[in-house]
Amino acid sequence: MFVFKAQAEEVVLHLTVVDADNRLVTGLERSAFTVYEDGRPQTIRSFRTENVPVALGIVIDNSGSMRMMRPSVNRAALDLVRASNPKDGVFIVNFGDDSYLDQDFTSDIPKLQQALARIDTRGTTAIYDALVASANHLNKNIKTGKKILLLITDGADNASRDSLQQALQELEQKDGPIIYVIALLGDDQPEARRTLEAISRETGGTAFFPTTPQEVDAISQSLARDIRSQYTLTYSPSNPSGRRVAGQYHSIHVVATAPNAQLQVRTRTGYYGGQDMSDNTGEPVSPVSNNAGPH
Repeated sequence: MFVFKAQAEEVVLHLTVVDADNRLVTGLERSAFTVYEDGRPQTIRSFRTENVPVALGIVIDNSGSMRMMRPSVNRAALDLVRASNPKDGVFIVNFGDDSYLDQDFTSDIPKLQQALARIDTRGTTAIYDALVASANHLNKNIKTGKKILLLITDGADNASRDSLQQALQELEQKDGPIIYVIALLGDDQPEARRTLEAISRETGGTAFFPTTPQEVDAISQSLARDIRSQYTLTYSPSNPSGRRVAGQYHSIHVVATAPNAQLQVRTRTGYYGGQDMSDNTGEPVSPVSNNAGPH
């Protein structure tokens, strides 16, 4: 589903900084940050904190177990959009064993509401396939800027063609999306929790595990603040060997410092160099079925 290119020329990182009490930290200067790739310090080329429009995909589990939760989930998704920048572009993907693009990029609340109302809660749960398909759709349509996926689910993947490792390799590109997760899991799903935490952590996002559907709305509004409070920086990877291998994984670690504060930076943990979500013809792979009708 992808081809390799020779070199990653620039890496863009979106950073969320929190203190020891998990409170957002804003107002830091460029000099507060140090970026390491594969353990080597990198030169920051650009740095900004302005509120820029976001490309946001809301990816919602449409399997049978979600039926009773969908009204609360739909309200939370709409409240997230209302709390966002009016210039944001949002699309809706409903998924079970297949993924459906029920609304392409828009900021029109009635259109998004209509897409969220297309519920056919049955079947299995192909989380990895839905995320890869949605990331494909982002990369095909949005070449630069901040890209976000919000996954809302209540269970583990049990139907994807891709394995977790295959999905992460396709999601972790240098310009891939940040993935946030809201998962309504039972106490008997520790493996699902660990998996969803890994997906969010390695792409620079956060996973939330509410105990009731009513908590989802408050989480979604907190996410809107998180997204608006991020720092964005870029660097051109140094290459001591003079050659970067296509498809090789490169780890990323970012440190932020401030007087009398212990800071934690959330951003992607690395990327696969030279990876592009394309098929072997060089054309983007079709991401999801565009189905305007019921599923």
